[in-house]
Amino acid sequence: MTALLLGALGLTLSLVVPGILATARWPGRAPAAAVALWQSVTLTGVLCALGVVLAAPQELVSELGSDRPVGAAALLLALAVAAVIIVRLLVSLARVTLRSRARRARHRLLVDLLDSVEQHGELPAEVPAGLRVLDGPLPFAYCLPGRSPRVVLSDGALRVLDTAQVAAVIAHEQAHLRHRHDLVMESFTAFYRAVPWPLRSRAPLDAVHLLLEMVADDAARRRCGAAPLRTALALLGDAVSPDSPAEFGGAAAERRHRLDRLAAAEPRAVTRTVSLLAIGGAVGLLVLPTVILVVPWLDRALSAWPL
Repeated sequence: MTALLLGALGLTLSLVVPGILATARWPGRAPAAAVALWQSVTLTGVLCALGVVLAAPQELVSELGSDRPVGAAALLLALAVAAVIIVRLLVSLARVTLRSRARRARHRLLVDLLDSVEQHGELPAEVPAGLRVLDGPLPFAYCLPGRSPRVVLSDGALRVLDTAQVAAVIAHEQAHLRHRHDLVMESFTAFYRAVPWPLRSRAPLDAVHLLLEMVADDAARRRCGAAPLRTALALLGDAVSPDSPAEFGGAAAERRHRLDRLAAAEPRAVTRTVSLLAIGGAVGLLVLPTVILVVPWLDRALSAWPL
């Protein structure tokens, strides 16, 4: 029964919940808490898969009343399958991480070589040490995270943005770097690529990407105000950061969503309430299945498995 319940919960979290959560309106009111909820949904789905793999053989052996050799073989098989799941996730994470690091290193070298130092005089007084300006008419801005982070602006951005708007854009990119949003995206990208295609959903990847942009928007809005940030976002082009997921292509739709959100001011009480509910849901997803399903099963399994 435990395996069936964990399987049902895992399938629900993999196939049903992402679509519902991705189309909901409330995450925009508390994007940081919504990211935590997405992380909880993903982690709980992985734990459910491991729980099914470990619980199903034990319950089947108990129902059939098999002898100790059969039980030992079932235990070894369950542990082997669980190990394969964990290794697959770790390998996917390692591949995504290494490729991201290599891509950023190459890109960092390029922006350092192409930096237009003469344009730095047009920037606000307080700029990050790793800021680089590239020649080109297209107005864009992005960041390159890592040990030596860079904030990259184009000459076109400096031509269309005033000082306050440039400061808001820099604050937005610094928020990405400060909160290490790249690590969050790497974990979701690795999970997406590790999951078998019948259970794979792009909803978490796209939704978290947008939510992290909202988190950075909120940081820039607190520091520079909503008006400069909104105007800057409207004037910037649709260029997507090279650190974005390779499959991500909804830059224009994302920008419209962020513009609409910046135009609407949510009461702090509403934002605080939504955040608390989302955090409570994230904690509940991790704790309740463990307390209600896993702990009772584990107590039975320890006495039943041929150890």
